[in-house]
Amino acid sequence: MVTHRRGDTNRRHDWPSVSDRQGRLASCGIGEKMMRAVANDEKSEFDALAFFCLLPSLLYVLCMFVYPFLYGVYLSLQPQKVGGFSLANYLTFFSDPYQYGTIWITFSLAIPTTIVVLLLALWLAYGMRRGIFMERTVTTILIMPISLGVILLSEGILGFYGSQGWFNQVLLGLGLIKEPFILTHNYAGVMLALFMQQFPFCFLMLLGYISGIDPSLERSARMLGATPSIVFRRVMLPLIAPGLAIAFALVFVMSFAVFPSAIMLGQPAGTTRTISIAAYQKAFEQYDMSAASAIAVVMGLCQLAALLVIILFRRRLSPAATMGVGKR
Repeated sequence: MVTHRRGDTNRRHDWPSVSDRQGRLASCGIGEKMMRAVANDEKSEFDALAFFCLLPSLLYVLCMFVYPFLYGVYLSLQPQKVGGFSLANYLTFFSDPYQYGTIWITFSLAIPTTIVVLLLALWLAYGMRRGIFMERTVTTILIMPISLGVILLSEGILGFYGSQGWFNQVLLGLGLIKEPFILTHNYAGVMLALFMQQFPFCFLMLLGYISGIDPSLERSARMLGATPSIVFRRVMLPLIAPGLAIAFALVFVMSFAVFPSAIMLGQPAGTTRTISIAAYQKAFEQYDMSAASAIAVVMGLCQLAALLVIILFRRRLSPAATMGVGKR
């Protein structure tokens, strides 16, 4: 105990002894260990809860995707006319130009459709990113094809854009054309149907993504003298690029699996004979489920390869914290 006298006031400072300090350090160590133990328990409980919440989704993926795909691979390796495991189905497919040509036909339908859908959806979503007049009405009209279904949509295209449809009849009545446009039962009809089917999903995805970008970034660029085109090219487009990659992947995968539209609006035995039609013919016209499974596996591998390229491209994009208050 040390006592200091300053005038009439006495102040005492009690300095802890060595044993007291050791005891406090020991108690701090015990407390730290207890806090670590509690944190580990909470972490383990959180991991268990997260796994329990993810379990239904994992089971769904295993039952509806992983198991059918593996079973399809197994079935494709057992040709009907060959005993045991064999690659005969794959060799037959890739040795027949009529069969493996369907891969190129499907890509030639899916890639242009995806690019057109992506560009138009980006243009509209970028213009509506901060809100427009009657935005809800416009958005409802743009996404209405979702509620129609593929069959009803294809029937509507046949009735409206066919050679005797309203579109050609109006143009003929106005004297703008002398012969009706052939927009159905060909390549253009399938692309038109795919566009109407995929555009709503792509538009909604990009609208939500672009609307979430912090508006202060755009305002700051304009305050520094950037023109609207420079703001889009140098500021907004790099921020939108990751969302564009995901939208491209979604639209491409759905377009690559085209089937009803290619039959109803195209030429299923000619220019629009896609790989899904080839698999259907093997399965339900020739009753060769093994060969059909091989074609389906090839189709799935093409989709996975395209997704891998898109994912690798997206990983090269520099991530940035862009999410702000959105629309104002």
